[in-house]
Amino acid sequence: MQKRAQKEAKVTLSDSHSSQQHPMKTSTEDEKSDVDLYRGEEEIQKELQDKQQSKSAAVGETQSSVSAVEDLQTYSEREWKGNTTKSQLIRKGYEAIAIEFDLRRVRGDNYCALRATLFQVLSQSKQLPAWLHDSDISKWPEEMHSDQDFIKEWQFPFEPSKSKVQHLEQCLEQLKKRWQEAVQYEKLEEREHMCQQVFRGLEEEYELLEALKFLMLRTAVQLHSDMEKGSDVPEFCWLLFARDSSKCPKTFFTNHLRHVGFSGGLEQVEMCLLGYSLQQMIRVVRLYKCDTEEFITYYPNDHNKDWPTLFLLTEDDRHYNVPVPKKPSKFDAHGRPKWNPPSEGQSSITTRL
Repeated sequence: MQKRAQKEAKVTLSDSHSSQQHPMKTSTEDEKSDVDLYRGEEEIQKELQDKQQSKSAAVGETQSSVSAVEDLQTYSEREWKGNTTKSQLIRKGYEAIAIEFDLRRVRGDNYCALRATLFQVLSQSKQLPAWLHDSDISKWPEEMHSDQDFIKEWQFPFEPSKSKVQHLEQCLEQLKKRWQEAVQYEKLEEREHMCQQVFRGLEEEYELLEALKFLMLRTAVQLHSDMEKGSDVPEFCWLLFARDSSKCPKTFFTNHLRHVGFSGGLEQVEMCLLGYSLQQMIRVVRLYKCDTEEFITYYPNDHNKDWPTLFLLTEDDRHYNVPVPKKPSKFDAHGRPKWNPPSEGQSSITTRL
């Protein structure tokens, strides 16, 4: 059965990988949509250095990594004006969800999938996942460093003041602190304020994103060990380790994960690993898959009933934005107030207004 799963995984992987690595361009407009999606390591480091120099500036003066809420339909019409096949398809996808969502745009670099996911975690979480109750979370980097010689190859988008192990410990502690803080807030305004503090392109934000990468690596090591023992593992594991470039956790880290944020983003199978690592179901609206069964995809797809759901949106499986549920309107399409139906025995005068 495992052999059959491996064979199916390789076929699926081939289709998925080719669609991500060789996106077809239909016009100059479509090419324009991909500009600035990814930035190099030097550019990220320079930006961080510039921002660290002005770290004492007010929060409002620092560019946010996640934009304020804007009307999704207006964004779609502004960014996809042409009549190419792709433009029409993307607009149709936006139209399908515009009645339900608005939009937050996420900074377009190779961290965008992690950043969008983290934003949703901090803005939506109502409870901590089981793994975050572990009081020894900060010891995980040292344990991995002792068992697996990975940490020495870790690269940060900023110059750590401590050893790499110690800095990853700090990253995990900061993630735990912010997640605990988020679930304690009852008011939306409080969460909004915290996210404004976190997502401003400074060192803390990148520490949290690197913490997510470490969790992915730790989970990959555990899952690969289970595979070698013949234990049951999620289906995406066969995809993850079927690639020639990631046959084991070591090559997965060396060839893929350590480059996320610098020269590459997350592939679909790695989105599954991210969701599994966080114990969060990541529900992604894939606009270019409009009119297909893949329009809405879950990463992973086997915990949609017992894990919290995070919502993301993508036009191309490379850059991710955040859909924001619309607040229910108190008025109908004609501008008339929507009245609650009267309870039993209550006068029906309101229904005649």
